[in-house]
Amino acid sequence: MSLTKLFLASTILCTSAIAIVDIPHLGMGTWLSDRDKVAHAVKYALKSGYNHVDAALIYRNEDQTGKGIAASGVSRDQIWVTSKLWNAHHRTDDATRAIMKSISDLGVDYLDLYLMHWPVAFVPGSKDNELDTKTSLVDTWRAMENLVRANLTRYIGISNFAHHEVETILEACIICPYAHEFETHPYLQQQAFVDYHRGMGMKVIAYSPLANTNPTYDGRAQQHQKRRDHLPPLLEDPFWKKLAKLKNATVAQTAIAWGLQRGTIVIPKSVHEKHLDENRRAGEIRFSEEEMRSISGQDRKTRMNNPGAAWGVDLFSDLDDPTKFGDEKTLLGDL
Repeated sequence: MSLTKLFLASTILCTSAIAIVDIPHLGMGTWLSDRDKVAHAVKYALKSGYNHVDAALIYRNEDQTGKGIAASGVSRDQIWVTSKLWNAHHRTDDATRAIMKSISDLGVDYLDLYLMHWPVAFVPGSKDNELDTKTSLVDTWRAMENLVRANLTRYIGISNFAHHEVETILEACIICPYAHEFETHPYLQQQAFVDYHRGMGMKVIAYSPLANTNPTYDGRAQQHQKRRDHLPPLLEDPFWKKLAKLKNATVAQTAIAWGLQRGTIVIPKSVHEKHLDENRRAGEIRFSEEEMRSISGQDRKTRMNNPGAAWGVDLFSDLDDPTKFGDEKTLLGDL
């Protein structure tokens, strides 16, 4: 990435006075959050000290998330708000309409970060996820750069990209990615990939930080149990239970703390006040170098979210646990 690109990006993106300059290290995820509960959860989180909300149009709850933001009474410039461009909106006009809908539903005037949700384009209006072979990743990135120029978002980034796809964007970008959101947790650590982003000056946002804790992943975990060593739910993993006891914390807090200490932005999802409070306190936990090395030895290189086979796309091709055609039932994709 050239210094010219970095300078141009920072010149465009930092023109207004914003209280939160960089993305907060702990955020509140909203994927699969119950529409009847997410507004209260967001309100509670923001009033109790959270200042980062991760949303997406395809989550189908941004309007309720927006109600929670408004009800919190927290000033807009004190909250970091991320949303995502869905696959069916990769063309220029569709991208503009999509971000405007997210901004409206969230009840804000702008986004802090807008991510290309997947490196996959669907034909707009297609009911069966027909692939749009006429719209390239670079075409979509150009459309997203224009969203920054239009002051609709402060930063833009990517999500769920393979290494070579990141390189494609970095080679072409004028306004370059601020962050990459992807699945990484104790069972899919991808440390070399995390380190690569750090070297390129990009933030890493870790989704599903509690691995297969989410019941949505139950089927995926069962598939891995058949072809690998037994993969217990993270909260029941003996290694993590022992480490959590040592830290006088829950397993969830301990796993989140590890994600924070390794330098990733962590966005656990919950609509329960107790869990929101516990997750926020995870930042108080610290690990020794020896403990961090022990954790690295627990990597199972197991991915929970890969809709590639169902979409007919080879996702994560140069990363751990890439698409395996024949796994069509593992479609999750809206994360």
